[in-house]
Amino acid sequence: MSDGSPIRVGLVALFVTALVVSQVTASKLLAFGLPFSLPVVGEALVLPGAALAYALTFFASDCYAELYGRRAATVVVNVGFLMNFVLLALVWSTILAPGLPPEAQPVDPAAFRNVLAASTAVVVASLSAYVVSQNLDVILFHRLRDLTDGDALWLRNVGSTATSQLVDTAIFIGVGFVLLQGTPLAVALSLAVGQYVLKLGIALLDTPFVYAVVGLARGEGRFGSASRAD
Repeated sequence: MSDGSPIRVGLVALFVTALVVSQVTASKLLAFGLPFSLPVVGEALVLPGAALAYALTFFASDCYAELYGRRAATVVVNVGFLMNFVLLALVWSTILAPGLPPEAQPVDPAAFRNVLAASTAVVVASLSAYVVSQNLDVILFHRLRDLTDGDALWLRNVGSTATSQLVDTAIFIGVGFVLLQGTPLAVALSLAVGQYVLKLGIALLDTPFVYAVVGLARGEGRFGSASRAD
């Protein structure tokens, strides 16, 4: 498959877009009601807003790793890591840039700063979690592929994501909410469980879509040896 394949470009675009969106939406806490009660979380899953978008990064990276190999997936993951610094630079340059008086602004400058500046702690925590979990996901994905001789795509998709997301959640909540924002441990534990349960559910639900993307890419007839790349 050529480097300019729409599927390849689309997966990279989805990965980076979901990553950036997760950084700027994480400061909102979401609550999903449950028809039953779970230990720790009770009758609602409470989690950072980043969980929804961030879960898509693992879907994109798993598809990319399956199609283009470990080395190519690692490049995408580490370029995404650097884009977090670009995000911080652009956010703070906009916050600090001179602007019209508050009464002439469509959004109050103080509110604008409060919302976007809140992403700084999130990005710091995310950098810590991201560089570990995303690289772990790529490593585990290919380790499971080797162990299954290239079969059971569902196993490496769910297995690698479930493990790396657990590590990611622990680091992200621990650094971003406990260390940097002083969130009580009981609240942080509830956030961690809620976030992980949702991420695990998405990993299970996205498996058919992983098969669809991989099947579509391989059906283009221009794929060659990239599907078996290391």
